[in-house]
Amino acid sequence: MDTQFILGCQDKVLSGQTLTEGEISTLINSSDLRTLSDAANKITRAFQGNKVDVEQLANIKKNYCSEDCSFCGQSAFFNTGIDSYQLLPAEEIVKMAKKAKDEGAESYCLVAAWRQPSDGDFEKVCDIISQINDRVGISVECSLGFLTEEQARRLKSLKVRRYNHNLETSRSKFSEICTTHTYQDRVDTLHIARNAGLELCTGGIIGLGESRQQRLELILDLAMLAPEEVTINILVPMPGTPLELQVPLPFEEILRTFAVTRFVLPKSIIKISGGREVHLQDSGQELLLSGANGIISSGYLTMGGNQMSQDLEMIKKINLEAKA
Repeated sequence: MDTQFILGCQDKVLSGQTLTEGEISTLINSSDLRTLSDAANKITRAFQGNKVDVEQLANIKKNYCSEDCSFCGQSAFFNTGIDSYQLLPAEEIVKMAKKAKDEGAESYCLVAAWRQPSDGDFEKVCDIISQINDRVGISVECSLGFLTEEQARRLKSLKVRRYNHNLETSRSKFSEICTTHTYQDRVDTLHIARNAGLELCTGGIIGLGESRQQRLELILDLAMLAPEEVTINILVPMPGTPLELQVPLPFEEILRTFAVTRFVLPKSIIKISGGREVHLQDSGQELLLSGANGIISSGYLTMGGNQMSQDLEMIKKINLEAKA
């Protein structure tokens, strides 16, 4: 029964129809992961082709943040001993962007550890974006925390393509993960970015101790936002944080999440993000054939990652292509 149901849902998505919440719930609880994976891959190829979106990040301000997100090594609430630094010089960030482009990255995301940029820091970031536009010519994305409507419009005027602001987890789980702001605060920020004409990148972290039902809840909320990109992180417990002893999520649950997200959001880029190199022995090959069509390469905000050349070889090995 599982197999025929999955194939029926596959055909429904391929024909342009939207699955019901009941159908999505049945999918995420299916025992036939092989068929689920293959169907998600077929949907991916139909809507996304064989291209893999490869992104690099720049942690332009690695410092203790005022928010108490329990998974984060950059929170000022926890004793994580990070190697912190203030906003990097523009010249250094521009050089990193050029290196990312030369290595084959399709986009470059500027990320800063703060609740919301101050007026002064925001002006510095805008100058950095202008310099990248003028001197590098790579697609720029930003993840700068909460935004005002004016700030969002300014980013759009600077040709920022996409704004990242993750929901992090489901609405029902959120208060266990963060108390210094709300889930709705994050949703509101995404609406501000969308209203300014920015594309949306949003997603969350799986493996925070949430239930499968709560992962489904997150997927359904993402669907309501219709983001151009979904980024799914797999928790890497950071020493000193409340989740440092969190038990890893089984691979089957990781695959289930990616595959069902593809059924629900066939037109979105679905990106394997933080935790890929730690939890996935194949660096993401199986997930790239189970619904995902993007990766972040060369490291994350507080930890390293694969070399770009290694990831490009991995993509080639499974007969896919890095998006140029």
